[in-house]
Amino acid sequence: MKHVLPRPVSRLRGATLPDGSVVDVDVVRNGDHAVVAAVRSTDDRAAERAETDDTAGTVDLRGFVLMTAPAEPHAHLDKALSWDALQPPLGDLHDAIANWKQGSASFDTESFRVRARAAALALVRNGTTAVRSHVDILAGDDPLRGIRAVAQVRGELRGLIDIEIAALCKAYSSDELLHAALDAGADLVGGSPHSAPDPIGDLNRLLDVAETRGVGVDLHTDEFLEGHHHTIAAFAERVRGWPADRIRTAGHCTRLGTMQRDELDELIPRIAESGIGVVTNPITNLYLQGRDHPISMPRGITAIEPLRAGGVRVAAGADNVRDPFNPIGRSDALETAALTITAAHVHPDVALAMVTDDARTVMGLPQAGATVGARAEFLAVRGTSVLDVIANAPSDRIVIHDGTIVSVSETQTWTAAPAS
Repeated sequence: MKHVLPRPVSRLRGATLPDGSVVDVDVVRNGDHAVVAAVRSTDDRAAERAETDDTAGTVDLRGFVLMTAPAEPHAHLDKALSWDALQPPLGDLHDAIANWKQGSASFDTESFRVRARAAALALVRNGTTAVRSHVDILAGDDPLRGIRAVAQVRGELRGLIDIEIAALCKAYSSDELLHAALDAGADLVGGSPHSAPDPIGDLNRLLDVAETRGVGVDLHTDEFLEGHHHTIAAFAERVRGWPADRIRTAGHCTRLGTMQRDELDELIPRIAESGIGVVTNPITNLYLQGRDHPISMPRGITAIEPLRAGGVRVAAGADNVRDPFNPIGRSDALETAALTITAAHVHPDVALAMVTDDARTVMGLPQAGATVGARAEFLAVRGTSVLDVIANAPSDRIVIHDGTIVSVSETQTWTAAPAS
């Protein structure tokens, strides 16, 4: 892998936007950040006249689709790339949790750091410039080593990708450890209260800590297909009065995907009113859920379209990558978009939004992309349209973070001539 200095950009020329328009995008520095100063239709004659000008900051994107840089709203950088080391059996969520809890005891801080760094750099190469990672508060003598490691990676990769940490606090972890995790570098309170012996009690104690510390929450929520121990209603009621800018995110929500419509119709307005953003994670939940339904296996996907129609912000995440919870995954938002189209029957334009603009909204990030005044966060992929780049996931990509090129991938193909 070649390492070069980041390259600031001032103009993106001849790019095809998701709506099919071909534009030039001007980028300027505004205080601490790079923002879009202008978006206008490409003038090919002006481009020809400008070829003799100083083009150090100009990037020719003719033949590329330019989109808002993806943001990954639900990752597990601490678990990533551990499949080979742990050799877990194929199984459901409970099997994966058991394997991880046992196997992670052998991982030291450096193991967490090396794998998290590799996974984060894979996100960068594929175009993601912001990620929220859940990181376990572990069992054993040093329960915060994963959080310290990912916080270290955040510092090492500053300028390439923005990393946010949610401290994943299980029922067996104390409030004191959760406070310590926030002190050690976590930004948000995380957890999975639906899996606790007392789901509502665990939900409330996690929200108590978040309120005490004045931080947001991102909770694994109702990651199952059957049962009435769901926590989303209580979650929505509890955070409804929170400040508008405080993050509140519910990940997975697979139980919503198996509810009857009358149940959904009662719940969705409450979720919308609460300001909770929902993140679906198709690749991992398709792998984990439904194994006990050998006939007519249900999909582990939340109720995307009813939620969106009801005014709830819904994003899509890649979740686990080659760990006990999912043996595959390539850290590519276009893979997530493709799976969302296939598994959830959403339109390609919606799927792309769910991994770009909608993901950024759910994460509480500033608007980005080809809009005047928006942050200069872009992914350019060689192709002709949204459907083309999602279907083919070309490797030829240019990644721009805060107005600076941070990754370029180029491919070469050689094919033999057919026999005459």
